[in-house]
Amino acid sequence: MRIVGGIYKGRVFNPDKRFTARPTTDLAKESLFNILANRIDFTDMRVLDLFSGTGSIGYEFLSRGAGEVTLVDKDHHHIRFIRKTIEQLGAENARVIQDDTFRFLKNCPFSFDIIFADPPYEFSYIKEIPTSVFGTGVLKENGLLILEHSKSHDFSKFPQFTELRKYGKVHFSFFTA
Repeated sequence: MRIVGGIYKGRVFNPDKRFTARPTTDLAKESLFNILANRIDFTDMRVLDLFSGTGSIGYEFLSRGAGEVTLVDKDHHHIRFIRKTIEQLGAENARVIQDDTFRFLKNCPFSFDIIFADPPYEFSYIKEIPTSVFGTGVLKENGLLILEHSKSHDFSKFPQFTELRKYGKVHFSFFTA
């Protein structure tokens, strides 16, 4: 796994064998951040990375100058790896939280400019993610939710849905508050 852009570009991190998360491919990640870089100034942005897994997307936001990045995952192996990587990067504007995503959203006292969610592709509650995000008020007005998923899901009927981008087997649905 590598960071594809920004101040940490080229840094490589390798999760151990106990890791169960599927990191976003470099091609999909690079394409996503090319889109975002043309639309958004990351400076001072508050970003939430749900189902963080390896933390790959959170590191990209940190590398590109996000003001603060919160990474949430419930697996303790994932959290340990993310904390170790954040420490190696020397990033002081990252918050790492071990919690269930839906519980975190219900109790979150913060609001975010961008929320990225990358649940396991077989996650049975994937359709509830946009509803939970928009129902809790954690996404700021005009904020952006990006949901990574497989081709077997269609989010185009959600009222806040704005677009779909496909990169091989990786699909990103965009929603705006």
